[in-house]
Amino acid sequence: MYDRSQLKRGTLEGCILHIVGVQPAYGYEIVSRLAAFGFSEVAEGTIYPLLMRLEKKRMVEGEYRASPFGPRRKYYSLTPEGRQQLEEFMACWRQTRQAVDTVLEWRGDDVEK
Repeated sequence: MYDRSQLKRGTLEGCILHIVGVQPAYGYEIVSRLAAFGFSEVAEGTIYPLLMRLEKKRMVEGEYRASPFGPRRKYYSLTPEGRQQLEEFMACWRQTRQAVDTVLEWRGDDVEK
């Protein structure tokens, strides 16, 4: 069976940057959005260390806000550095996706070398 975790690990950071770039979100909310988009195997235990790393690299910033359902929640939003990183990720992802699609659509005809 193909190990999907390696492939997903490399894309999660970019996806998280995009999610918090559209709208600030707290950890569980990010996990829920990722699950709704098809990343159903991603657990909170995966996301929180990633968020801490992104915050340490100044890609996101956290702000505690009151919650109507218990303790305060830490909402993450994109920084200017994070926006630049997201733009670079998106360009790289589009190029990679196009190359992979081209390879997977290849049916044995000649390809220029």
